[in-house]
Order: sequence, then C-alpha cells, then structure tokens
Amino acid sequence: MLYTIGDLHLSFGADKPMDVFGREWEGHAEKLRAGFSRLTAEDTCVICGDLTWGINMEACKNDFKFIDGLPGKKIILKGNHDFWWQTAAKTKAFFEQNGIKTIEVLHNNCFFYNKNVAICGTRGWSCTEEGKTHDRKMVRREAMRLEASLKAAGDAEEKLCFLHYPPLFGGARLDELIDVMKRYGVRRCWYGHLHGAGRALAFEGEMEGIEYRLISADHVGFSPVLVRE
Repeated sequence: MLYTIGDLHLSFGADKPMDVFGREWEGHAEKLRAGFSRLTAEDTCVICGDLTWGINMEACKNDFKFIDGLPGKKIILKGNHDFWWQTAAKTKAFFEQNGIKTIEVLHNNCFFYNKNVAICGTRGWSCTEEGKTHDRKMVRREAMRLEASLKAAGDAEEKLCFLHYPPLFGGARLDELIDVMKRYGVRRCWYGHLHGAGRALAFEGEMEGIEYRLISADHVGFSPVLVRE
C-alpha cells in the first residue's frame, strides 16, 4: 500500500522540542512510531519534507536511523526546514555509508508505485494570504522541478503529486505549480508545512479538477495517510 505524511520534525541530534507548537507534539517521535506500526515492509510512504532539525547530515544521522527503522520504504522530498539538504547524490551516498537502506530521494525525478502509477513532487514555495510569493525566481524553479518530475513519469496513467508547501493557502495560490499539475493531468495532490493556527487556512478538497489534502504530521495524528492500495 502507498501512504504519505509530512513534517516529522525529528530532533534526536538537535535541541528543538516541538511541544512549543502545542501539547499534541509531546513525545511525537513515539507517536510516529505507533502511527507507522500498521505499515509493513512491502508498503511505501512518501514523507513531504521537514524531516529533521539537524543542520547537516551528521547531525541528522540518528533521525534518519529512526526513519529507516520504521516499517516500509520511504520516499522523501525537501522541506523548508531541511537545512541538511545538499544534493540527491550526496544524500544517497550518506545513506549508503551509514547503512540506511529504506529511504529514497524525490528530487527532479519520479518513482513508480506500479507500472501505471507515478509518485512525483517537489518542495514548492511559500505564498501569502495576499496572493504574493516571497521569491518569484524560486517559484519558477520549483515549477521546473515539478515539471521534470512529472515528465519523468512518462505515460503513467496516474501521476500523484506530493509537495511540502501548500499550493493553495487562504486566498492565495501558486498558479505556476498548479498550471504544471493541470498540464500533466494530476488529479490528486498532498502537502504539508502547516501547523497550529495555519491549518485553519489550509485548502482541502477539489478545485479545478485537482483534489488537495494537508498531511502535516500533527494534522493527521502522526499516522501516515493511505493514498492507494
């Protein structure tokens, strides 16, 4: 089965307690362990960014070991707090050197859940309620990365899209990313990033033929959400 979740915000190698964002974050690593317990070794989970607070790969080692020890295969993409992120090649090399075997990197590429279903995505970028973005150059770059991922899916019958940032938030939208999804026939999109009061402004539902869902860890009870069987 295919699952997804976002924003694990692990901090085994950094002093960054998450309970400042609410009591629901207390002991959240164990909540994640419990949430993943229903997955099996044959399952796959896409993790939509903000995996760890570590500032470099070495500081993240115990966080990645924790993720690696959870059931199933994991496909990760970059979040805005993933300061450790370098290149996909360096990340893969670090995983190999440290015996981390169940984590793959989604970046300018795609993975196939089966021959007809492609797992695509990118980080995305932030937008404000006024409909303005922090950096138009980064939005265009992320749109290009999303297109590269979707293009890699070829003729897959279903292209599933996973982002870190929400493409819709309050009254704002990132048309560049939404247009790419529409052009490549995406019908379902999952995203994270939002916590606390920000979750109230999340758009969940269908718009212009695409169904959106927020899957930040605290929003889904620290338990991966089923995408498809």
